[in-house]
Amino acid sequence: MTTPQVVITRRPPGPAIPRVELEAQVWLWAEDRPIPVDELRSAAVGADGLYCMLTDTIDAALLDVAPDLRVVSTMSVGTDHIDLAACSARGIPVGHTPHVLNETTADTAFALLLAAARRLGEGRDFVRVGEWQRWEPDLLLGHDVHGSTLGIVGLGRVGEAIARRAAAFDMRVLYSARRRRPEAESQLGVLFRDLAELLAESDHVVIATPLTPATEHLIDARALSKMKSTATLVNISRGGTVDSDALAEALREGTIASAGLDVTDPEPIPADHPLVGLDNCFIIPHLGSSSRRTREAMATLAADNLLAGLHGERLPACANPEVYA
Repeated sequence: MTTPQVVITRRPPGPAIPRVELEAQVWLWAEDRPIPVDELRSAAVGADGLYCMLTDTIDAALLDVAPDLRVVSTMSVGTDHIDLAACSARGIPVGHTPHVLNETTADTAFALLLAAARRLGEGRDFVRVGEWQRWEPDLLLGHDVHGSTLGIVGLGRVGEAIARRAAAFDMRVLYSARRRRPEAESQLGVLFRDLAELLAESDHVVIATPLTPATEHLIDARALSKMKSTATLVNISRGGTVDSDALAEALREGTIASAGLDVTDPEPIPADHPLVGLDNCFIIPHLGSSSRRTREAMATLAADNLLAGLHGERLPACANPEVYA
């Protein structure tokens, strides 16, 4: 039996590559940067499997030069970098890594909420530049998280994990979603609101919805205008769910108090972007799932998906299950 050929676009943490090497011939992009499009297309010629990252564009043009592909596996939950329709049309299952990063991403959401609402980034910078000379009664006053109202946009598994953490902070939790979730309301004590109501009532808002055509720029200038002037906006979903220009203006003008961003649009965000220069915008470089244990679990699940596809088996976590219909 011919040994399958596999392309891996970045070196993942943990034992994923050695596991794949036991069953396939691996071509690895070993540089410490995303693989360029032309290099990826060249490497994909003749490949049976593709293990990719969210920084890689997997589109029809790439699939056209890789007619032997039997499986695409991405080390991410989101699949907006992959043309799922094109993969399905070719009978190629696409694996992704849901669920294993829910709790870690929820931790990141709360870290961002606390950092932004309590102005921790400004405090760190205040110390670093030598401004901390004495205690002041009104120094860098922020806004409380405990006992406040939290609005969660998108009550999937990550949203549920955020709601559980909010309970420990004695927060009243609202949520908006495409469909009402009576069971979650009963289990978590959360209250359903439409988006406009949620934005108006919440002291803090966390975006935890996938990026789709319906959610692109869901948080735009109009949405931001509905929020409280003391509110914090946190985004741990995808950068495109928020209109970056509108957010920058809202933060400059005091429409809202602060923002904590794990994801941006564009991403990576340029150092000269208006959001980067704002003291009331706390940005981290897409670290939502960035703990050693979680990233290794993601890498392992991505390898499991890849190997299942090479064996002709159903993927443990398939983003386009219609290929099995």
